Amino acid sequence: MTTGDSPIVDLLVVGGGINGAGIARDAAGRGLSVVLCEKDDLAQGTSSRSGKYIHGGLRYLEYYEFRLVREALTEREVLLKAAPHIIWPMRIVLPHSAEQRPAWLVRLGLFLYDHLGKRNRLPGCRSVDLVRDPAGQAIQPRFTRGFEYSDCWVDDARLVILNAIDAAARGAQILTHTPVVSARRHDGHWDIEVGSASGGRRRLRARVLVNAAGPWVEDVLNRVSGVNSRRRIRLVKGSHIVVPKFWAGPHAYLLQHTDRRVIFVNPYEEDLCLIGTTDIPYEGTPDDAAIDEHEIDYLLAAVNRYTRRQLVRGDIRHFYSGVRPLYDDKAANPSAVTRDYVFDIDASPGAAPLLSVFGGKLTTYRKLAEHSLDKLAPYLAKLPPTWTAKAALPGGDLPGGDFELYVTELARSRPWLPPALVRHYARLYGTRADHLLDGAKSMEALGANLGGLLYERELDYLVEHEWAKGAEDVLERRTKHGLHLDEIEKARVADWMKRRQ
Repeated sequence: MTTGDSPIVDLLVVGGGINGAGIARDAAGRGLSVVLCEKDDLAQGTSSRSGKYIHGGLRYLEYYEFRLVREALTEREVLLKAAPHIIWPMRIVLPHSAEQRPAWLVRLGLFLYDHLGKRNRLPGCRSVDLVRDPAGQAIQPRFTRGFEYSDCWVDDARLVILNAIDAAARGAQILTHTPVVSARRHDGHWDIEVGSASGGRRRLRARVLVNAAGPWVEDVLNRVSGVNSRRRIRLVKGSHIVVPKFWAGPHAYLLQHTDRRVIFVNPYEEDLCLIGTTDIPYEGTPDDAAIDEHEIDYLLAAVNRYTRRQLVRGDIRHFYSGVRPLYDDKAANPSAVTRDYVFDIDASPGAAPLLSVFGGKLTTYRKLAEHSLDKLAPYLAKLPPTWTAKAALPGGDLPGGDFELYVTELARSRPWLPPALVRHYARLYGTRADHLLDGAKSMEALGANLGGLLYERELDYLVEHEWAKGAEDVLERRTKHGLHLDEIEKARVADWMKRRQ
């Protein structure tokens, strides 16, 4: 272990999920010195295993979470403008099932959803005649009416990466595969011991410690920092399955199951479909969360209740599970547990503060970061004003915010690039695609093809600029190439990454 003193930074953030990355970005942009430590890869836990929506949370209205829904709907507009390459509008069709919620209640909920928050860029809800509308072609004839409303799709893992990239560009240190082993107060600051992939240890120091460890927030409180808190989290497992897309059109579906829970059925990666999520109390280690047989049966049954095409287990191409760290508000039903966030500050006069984040959701991460710094303002030097509400995320500064226009311009400037690759680079990297492709004048400049749309040049870029270290970092989080490669191609990527290190 290195025992020499390191410079004292303003903030050390524990956790490289969406909340940690968002806090690090906001703080660095206000001129604070920031270190972010993540024990694994960025977004490796909950933040890459979501339902991939930027949304207000229509179903939260039933639990009277009006403040949360209003904040989330407002943030939906902010984030859509900040990152139009990884966030885009989605129309969602809700077939009406009379034996559950009455039509008037659904209509009222959608009216509130349209008007609770700002909605400048998205169309409002409408009734749908499923007998005549193309959206009804995939639905069983017994469902004759429905509703359609707007929300936004997001590449959740890339949202985390973009926040980390921006934080680093503004001076933050992003340390992946760096677990925080211990943190103790000393002489008005925190002495923090961190590990590394090689097994070594080193010492960092910070004026403020931010615990944004998600499902591991209590572990950081109790084991790492030795602090007790009256706040508790409640772990809820959510699982998704991926099958071939079985309908025409870009819209998604929201299907109500017999237990009144709703399931999203979303277009995914052009020709696939993402179905989820479940809501199951979880008591194990978050790293070990995995889909079980009951969840598979549940998701298939929810879809098959409505669709002409009956899905079977053999249709499943991929699946994943994540553990959501919800603030424990003592609700009996896991689906009713609040998705709002709560802060806990442990500090006494002269003692270095510890801010712990409990709960939260992907959509409100930016606002959560602002509120985090509001809570910490008394412990920091004069804090500059908020800034992220009007700032584009890396690659999001598309001309006029128009993604299709940027695709056209990228294709025009590089006529040698196949259309599928143009769209792939534009969608994942936005205007940073120009940096990725800088100097390339032919396909040969992209290096060897490792399968599908994956070329060596993209791998080099992800290693050099996005902290990718292993094949999984690339294939499952920074891109979704893994959904389109066979096992031989995946092994080829793994070998390439090992040689690159």
